Amino acid sequence: MTLLGHDLRAAVSDIIGGLRLVSQDGLDQDTRLQLERVRASGEILARLMEEGLAMMLGEDDFVATHPANVQLGRLIYDVDMRWSGRARENGLEFHASIAPDVPQVLALDRVALERVLSNILSNAMKYSEKGKVRLYVDMSASGALRIAVTDEGPGFSPDAMTRMFEYGGRPSGLDKPGLGLGMHITRTMTGRLGGTVSVANRPEGGACVTLELPPESWTVASRDDEIVGIPDLSRLKVLVAEDNATNRTIIGHMLSRMGAEYHIAEDGVEAVNWLGRESFDLALIDIEMPRMSGIDVIRHLRASNYRHKHMPIIAITAYVLRANRDAIYAAGADAILAKPLAGLETFGMSIADVLNRRGTSVDLTAPEEPDNDAACEGLHQLLKAAGPEVGRELLSRLCADLRNAERDLISGLAENSIPVVRSCTHVLIALAGAVGARPLQALATTLNTAAHRQETAVFSTLGRKTLAHLDRLITFVGAEKIRHGDG
Repeated sequence: MTLLGHDLRAAVSDIIGGLRLVSQDGLDQDTRLQLERVRASGEILARLMEEGLAMMLGEDDFVATHPANVQLGRLIYDVDMRWSGRARENGLEFHASIAPDVPQVLALDRVALERVLSNILSNAMKYSEKGKVRLYVDMSASGALRIAVTDEGPGFSPDAMTRMFEYGGRPSGLDKPGLGLGMHITRTMTGRLGGTVSVANRPEGGACVTLELPPESWTVASRDDEIVGIPDLSRLKVLVAEDNATNRTIIGHMLSRMGAEYHIAEDGVEAVNWLGRESFDLALIDIEMPRMSGIDVIRHLRASNYRHKHMPIIAITAYVLRANRDAIYAAGADAILAKPLAGLETFGMSIADVLNRRGTSVDLTAPEEPDNDAACEGLHQLLKAAGPEVGRELLSRLCADLRNAERDLISGLAENSIPVVRSCTHVLIALAGAVGARPLQALATTLNTAAHRQETAVFSTLGRKTLAHLDRLITFVGAEKIRHGDG
């Protein structure tokens, strides 16, 4: 199934990427719109496929479990592109609009929202013989985000009203195809979003289906404008390619605080697939990833005919020696961020600097901090910046990542496995640095260097010291996890 999932993802990426490579020179407006419609529908298909594969393969569905920033304007544009063509085929008009006071960036599950809108719009167009279908986004008096879809069809029958959201609750005797699953899915996805859905017949004829999402279900975390230098990234769509779950959580949280919409790739192949399917404004790419390294991803993009050929790219790496930096820049990166990542302000200004100075290679590697026993303070600062809910998730992921690294390192040292030791210490360098455990970070770096040089003779001594420090950090993080109510 894993191999099938890989091939499905690659095939969908090739289809969408191929559509984007079609030259629109000389095409009439209707053909251009049709290509955009297929492109928008293809991207939705890709997201649905990712969710389905995640469930079948038992993968962490990052989209569903980590609601991320969504740029409302882009989403409604894609909805318009997808459904305006369907409306014309049915002899209908379709209009989508957003009220001026609606926030442009929402933090929610985009796949769930797209499934709600797709089912509502599909029903509206199926049962309308003529007239207009409208989608309107505004704010209710209570501060909820409200998305209403109206049509000029026959409206809902009394029988339909009573069984609207039941599984297979479609009334019998209708001359339209379907099993009545659309509104059942709509209610399920609305629950996943944390909102409510209601239906009504309009006095002037036709139906209205309204989705309401309370502020707590979509409000973006504060951008911390009081911190000098934090840029507004609310117009950016960012790809984050990172194989470590803790680092993904940290990077995603910081991007969210600055308003960016972001998507996650867990390895290099997945990053290339994402870039083949969708448009991005910036890529943050970890250099050491499974299946395809970050350097290979960067080279692929710079050498391809993809629209991302000239996209700003920031490499993220724990290796900041001159030779490493030279290789990364030679591959085509615009800048380098060193692991452990600096705080929110430095991270934001690094991104802003690259965007403002596109085309230059800016070395953004952070200077070494003095060695001290700052694990406690470093972790507390990280938790303070994350907030209670994200902080508990961060502690859980950090604890799991540290224990996995410990288990794999013990195995790698026992078997004198250079690849395993390299992989484990690469993870430890980033994790220890993120929480300020400088002695552990230094030991992991030394052990990693020894593995790169194939100096297995020092594995035993360095390994024992590294595992001792790692054990102390695991104990400390475990205690913090219990203290924060997630024991």
